[in-house]
Order: sequence, then structure tokens, then C-alpha cells
Amino acid sequence: MKNNLNFSLIYDVVVVGAGNAALCAAISAKEQGANVLVLERGPIEKRGGNSFFTDGAIRVAYDDLNAIRKLIPDLTDVEADAIVMPTYSEEDYYNDLMRVTEGKSNRLLAKQLVSKSYETIKWMKEQGVQFELNYENQSFEQEGKCHFWGGLPIKTVNKGVGLINRLFLRAEELGIDIQYNARAIELASQDGHITGLIIEQNGKRQTIEASSVILACGSFEANKELRAQYIGEEWNAAIVRGTEFNTGDGISMALAVGAQKYGEWSGCHSIGTDYKAPRVGDFTKPGDIFKKHSYPYSIMLNREGKRFVDEGADFRNYTYAKYGREILKQPDHIAYQIYDSQVRPMLRKEYDLEEATYYQADTLEELVKLLPVDQQQFMKTIQNYNDAVQEGEYDPTKKDGKGTNGIVPSKSNWALRIEKGPFYAFPVTCGITFAFGGLHVDIEGRVLNKESKPIKGLFAAGEMIGGIFYGNYPGGSGLMSGAVFGKLAGTSASKYVHGNKGIVTK
Repeated sequence: MKNNLNFSLIYDVVVVGAGNAALCAAISAKEQGANVLVLERGPIEKRGGNSFFTDGAIRVAYDDLNAIRKLIPDLTDVEADAIVMPTYSEEDYYNDLMRVTEGKSNRLLAKQLVSKSYETIKWMKEQGVQFELNYENQSFEQEGKCHFWGGLPIKTVNKGVGLINRLFLRAEELGIDIQYNARAIELASQDGHITGLIIEQNGKRQTIEASSVILACGSFEANKELRAQYIGEEWNAAIVRGTEFNTGDGISMALAVGAQKYGEWSGCHSIGTDYKAPRVGDFTKPGDIFKKHSYPYSIMLNREGKRFVDEGADFRNYTYAKYGREILKQPDHIAYQIYDSQVRPMLRKEYDLEEATYYQADTLEELVKLLPVDQQQFMKTIQNYNDAVQEGEYDPTKKDGKGTNGIVPSKSNWALRIEKGPFYAFPVTCGITFAFGGLHVDIEGRVLNKESKPIKGLFAAGEMIGGIFYGNYPGGSGLMSGAVFGKLAGTSASKYVHGNKGIVTK
């Protein structure tokens, strides 16, 4: 980081934001020979955007375990022999994306995301990002082997914190300028070209001249007014899971210079999170520790004592990003995940953290007395569920088809009777991660105007790109999208600048 930057200098590329997408963009542009400045709205101790709060799981298309071992070279032959790693092809990834978005994802953007995923992961590794197998959340031990599932076998070492720290280290090694407490508020343009931007820093406004700008400062999930306007007033009750600084600044600036809105502006990524989680992301407690994602092995009941989703519809990778909004719809925006001792040892690590909120009792009758719910209906719902559970082999490593019959909603997989104490209730509410609505951006990261033509010198990456996710998304795709389109935007911006200067990039 350089202090007291001389803003009379004309930068080739200014990147707005400092999360995964922004840093990938900055590093990529620098690799192409550009003079780069990164602007972080927050202070240095709150840098990293939403990426800082993730658990680091990143979805990538790969051929087999050998392809994964190239990303994790420390994996020994002995460890590899104890792993069952299904192939996850580009076709698998693309089909998953299209399936969970009901075919609405922009096909060109989707194909770019999928086809560039593995090469981008390899590039991230070259930048110093470290990866490890996602044993805890994406594998089960069976007959002495670890079986991976769900197309999400790798994550960054030390979660999102490790990812961000590594990317910042690389940016600083490359000599990229970084400024903190610098809020971009307006793009400057002349004759249809972006010429820089205006920022607020330490109470003063300054103009930065730049040949191009990459916007990678997130969506508007931390802006109550925009949430209410576009997603619905009920979203004022949602917890903001990530950074408080994602208030839609980049989107607003782009729209002001003629950019085109794109994607599902009424939709967002949201999850079930601990009812007592912080109202905005707490940078002293990173790592996505408040989520509660073992619900496929539970039944979820609201305060009226009623179920409201098929908890076992699919692997949690393909349902968690949409079930948050279903919790938000419930009375007082709360639900209870109910488990018994049969499945309690299977729950993810976040259920064992000291931050986890839960109730425990030896009997269901005692448990329900601890909860502010309709106790009679609560017990009736559990009894009806238990009576509806069908015979079959319970297998958490696959969609086992062990479901229910005769109740609505049904439970399609992983249905066990809740009958062996002690019993547990984990209260959850809705946490919003990012909004799906954003800007229309092409496959090279260029921001498009209302005529779907590139705005010269303006690029975008990360959560600001609209049109990829609708209603839902495959877990781990957000980090991958940020990295893929960040790298592409950085390369495109550098080529644009050097092309205008008559310089050929390497």
C-alpha cells in the first residue's frame, strides 16, 4: 500500500472494490503491463468485501482426482488412494447452473464461467492462493474411503480470510497501488469514453484520471432502501451476512453513464443463518461461521409449528441460496431446525461452535416447552412427519430417495423419524448475501449500454454482473464467477488501454 498517492498521475486501470473479483481484476491487469490502482471503501481492517466472510468453497469443473491434485500438490498418494472423487465436467457444471436457475442464466455468461473455471483456478494458484480438499462439508466416510459429492471438493486454505490475504499479498508484490477509506461516487466521461472517477476520501472529494475503470464493489444488499425498492420491504428484516459497504455504489455510477440493468433485480442469494448472528458482517468473526447448512437432515418448522419447504429436495449446495427467503416469509422471520441424536453427529462444524444458538432437551415434549411456538401444532407436525417417513436405506452420500408419503410439503430424501433423544432445535433467520440484479456485461467483462454496446473504458466483475444467477445458484459459484470475470475484466481493460496507446500487451 502506498500512502498519499499523487492523483495527478493518470492510471491505466482503476479497480473499485477490494474483494476476490476486484483483486483478481487488478492482478490480471497488472500482469498485462497496466498501471493499476485499487480503491477500497472501507478501512484496512475491513478490507476484502464479501469474499472475506466466505468459507472459501469454490466450484470448478474438473476431469478427475488428478486434476484436483494439480491444484493441491501436497496431497499424498496414500491420501489420494483413500478418496472417491467423481468427475465434475464442464457439462455437469453448466447443467447444474441451468437446472437451479430454471434455464434463465444467460447462456453465454454461463458457458464462459464454466469453461474458464479450471484455468482460472490454476491461475489463482500461480498467484499464491492455496487450496485444500473440502473434507468437512463435501465428503462422507464410507468403508474406509472419503466420498466427495456435490461438485464442490475444494476450498481456499483458511477460508475467505486466506483467499483475501493471499490476493492482497500478491497485489502488493506486484506494486499495485491500494487506497483505503476511498469511496468512489461518480464516473467521469468525455465523448463516450470513461476518463476517470470522483472519490470521497477523508471527507474530501478528489478526481482520479484513468484510462479505464473496473467496477467490482458488490451489489446493493447492504442498502436498505434499494433492498426494499427492488426485492421487497420484508428484506429490511434480513441480516446482511457480509460487508456493510456493498450499498450499490458501483451499479449506481454505471447506470448514471448509460449502463444497462440486467438480471433478476427482484432476486438475491440468501441463506438460513443463526438467529442471533450479527446484523452486518463482523470482521472479527470471519469464515461464514453463522450459517446453518445441515438442514437436509432436519425438518424446519416455523413459530406456528408448520413445515414450509422440502428440506431434502436436493443436496444443500443446490437449495441453500433460495431457502433463506423462505425463512424470511415465516412469522417473525424465524424457523427452527429440528434434529435428534441419530443425525446430530453428522451436522456441519458450524453447529458445534460457541456462537451457535440452540435448545436441547431429552424429550420432544421438553424441547417444545423451551420454544416460543404453537406447542400443540409443533408436536402434531413432528408426529405427522414421523408417521409419513417411508422405509429405505438412509445414505447421506447421495440422494437416497428415502422420503415421506402423504404430507405436504414432502421430504424427498434423507427422511428419518425424529425419535431418539436428546433432541435439538436451532433457530435460524434469513441472511442476505448479494442481490442477483446488476449490470449487463459481456463475456469479456465490458459493461454494455442500453443498446447492448460496450461503454468504452468501463468494465465490471463479481456480484455486479447480472444475468448469471436467477432464484438460486450452485454453491461455490459466486467465488468462481468473481475470479473468472475479474481476471477477464483485468485483461480486457489492459488490452483496451494499451490498444488505445498503440501498445501491444504481452
